[in-house]
Order: sequence, then C-alpha cells, then structure tokens
Amino acid sequence: MNKPEPQTSPRPRRILWENVLTVVSAAILISAEVFGAAFAGSWAIANLLALGTFGARLLDGLFVLCGIVVMVQFVRAAQRVEPFTASH
Repeated sequence: MNKPEPQTSPRPRRILWENVLTVVSAAILISAEVFGAAFAGSWAIANLLALGTFGARLLDGLFVLCGIVVMVQFVRAAQRVEPFTASH
C-alpha cells in the first residue's frame, strides 16, 4: 500500500566563508548605525516630550527592539543574496 521512500543520503554541504564574512561585516556596520540612531532618537524624543529618565529608557528599549527586527530582516535578506552554504 504505502511504499517507503528510497533513502538517499543528504549531500554534504560546505560553508562559504567568504559570503559569511561579507554578511557579518555588513551587519556589524549597519547595526552600529541602526542602534546608534535608536539611542539618539530615543534621547531626542524623550527630551522633546520631557519624558524624563524612565521615558528615555522605555523609548531606548522600544527602539532597540525595532533595531533588532531590522537587523534580523537584513541578515535574512543578505543570506538569500549571499548563501552561507553550498552543496558539493
């Protein structure tokens, strides 16, 4: 009735270190800008709206979470362009 599917050995994959290094380097550069902008923006908005220290820290957390989302999206998109692994 149900035939078992033939067992095929998975093809070994090798890591493309040049692509990994390119994406990691770009991520470091972009994350410095994203998180720098997050902290500067939270500081500016907190001072503009007179939110005080607690408000500034709350905005820091919110903007850093947004920065993390941006960085995850960047790395995922970059991995599609520069794949980290290749089949032999």
